[in-house]
Amino acid sequence: MATNAKAKATKKEDTFVKEDETFVENEQQYFEEEVKPTKKVVKELPVEEEFAYEDRLYVLKGNKKPLVYTIPSKHTQAKPLLYFDKELRKQRELRYATNQSSPLVDEQQGTVTLGKIAFRAGILRVPKDEVALQKLLSLYHPFKDKVYEEYNAVQEAEDDVDMFELELEAMNLAKSMDVDMLEAILRVEFGSKVANSTSKELRRDALVFARRNPGLFLTLATDEDVELRSIGARAVEQGIIKLSSDQRTFTFGDNGRKLMTVPFNEHPYSALAAFFKTDDGMEVYNHLTKRLK
Repeated sequence: MATNAKAKATKKEDTFVKEDETFVENEQQYFEEEVKPTKKVVKELPVEEEFAYEDRLYVLKGNKKPLVYTIPSKHTQAKPLLYFDKELRKQRELRYATNQSSPLVDEQQGTVTLGKIAFRAGILRVPKDEVALQKLLSLYHPFKDKVYEEYNAVQEAEDDVDMFELELEAMNLAKSMDVDMLEAILRVEFGSKVANSTSKELRRDALVFARRNPGLFLTLATDEDVELRSIGARAVEQGIIKLSSDQRTFTFGDNGRKLMTVPFNEHPYSALAAFFKTDDGMEVYNHLTKRLK
């Protein structure tokens, strides 16, 4: 009987130990997640074949620099974090684990320790030894090139050179262009403010405009309707024709006769320029140019 009692005591003690171990295990799962080992062989993604292991810098787009900005680091129903593998033709779950070499859940083994992805003052520096985070940010994360981008010094230099060349082209054109054409371009951008400007002021303002927004300047310089819109705007300024307060109707200034109706959802001076190209509009245009000289 003593032996039976001792056995029962031992069994009871084992029960307490198991309960205690369960408590410890549950407590551990609160901080970590257990990944069951799988025998499934996952094909290496072609996108990783030329991945260079080096220190990397990631920056928020739009020159945004909040104190702290976090992006999803784990797939959830509320915030999906998935990558579509074209080779395997399926969605693969992503998760940033600091103790794993891959951000793909089906490639992770054993217990994983989750990490956060936080940009500070708009930047995130990731050393080359944090392979999983680099792969997640550079190859798989759906926010890449939408919310943030990877800084590339070579690409940045190429973009700068392209911008400098565009600025140079625009400024050279502004320097050599006829003053009347410069006035037409500036009138599109600044309206009647240019009406009383001297030729030197127009040239200066055009050079500044070309430097600050070279793409728009070149677009306007090659737009055949720019001069037509400028003629219409000058005619309105001098009262030769009038534009109604609702921006929908042009009339002649001397007799109030209706010239044209602006189509819905269209800029009035763009519509007027289109009208000048018609047979009736060409006569009006020739009349206006004579009056404006």
